[in-house]
Amino acid sequence: DGDMLIDSGMGVVSLTEWVPLVTERSVQAVASHTHFDHIGCHHEFENRICHRCEADLLAHPTRQNTLADPYVTDDIFTKLPPAPYASTTYAVKAAPATRIVEDGDVIDLGDRHFEVIHTPGHSPGGIALWEAKTGILFSGDIVYDGPLIEDTYHANAKDYVRSMERLYDLPVRVVHGGHFASYSGERHREIIKNWLRERT
Repeated sequence: DGDMLIDSGMGVVSLTEWVPLVTERSVQAVASHTHFDHIGCHHEFENRICHRCEADLLAHPTRQNTLADPYVTDDIFTKLPPAPYASTTYAVKAAPATRIVEDGDVIDLGDRHFEVIHTPGHSPGGIALWEAKTGILFSGDIVYDGPLIEDTYHANAKDYVRSMERLYDLPVRVVHGGHFASYSGERHREIIKNWLRERT
């Protein structure tokens, strides 16, 4: 059976070099969305998956469309990566998708199956991955247990609300978000309920 890597960090160090586990079996590298801190090592993997709405960004990343500009500065690190890294010239490498997914598609790993849920709002092609059998949700950046970012250049407030309403209804047991610690289904519904209350 194969493995799935959801997001690949900034790419300031090589995942395949420093995390040998990711090369032991066939890996499908999924982009929950195409901001710089989620796709930096996607170019290292043969099988790359993203939603149709952000396939062009994965294939043609720039400092602007990946949000590296203005977010990547020396201040985001507790310790700077080794030379030749420089925040002023940091850029994501192109990694064209080998598979484009839409809402309702399934990523089949053999022993596990994840449904693609299109979750626009934080970005137009954001996706969450849902394993109904276990109640596990990989939510990307649409929801996690921390301050959510809703003001990117391609964020959409109405889409964000619809995505949150949809995720609220899932019988989630545990959520692994794009940032911060994982949390329970109960906390998931609490986060979304409070978020929606502030916007209605």
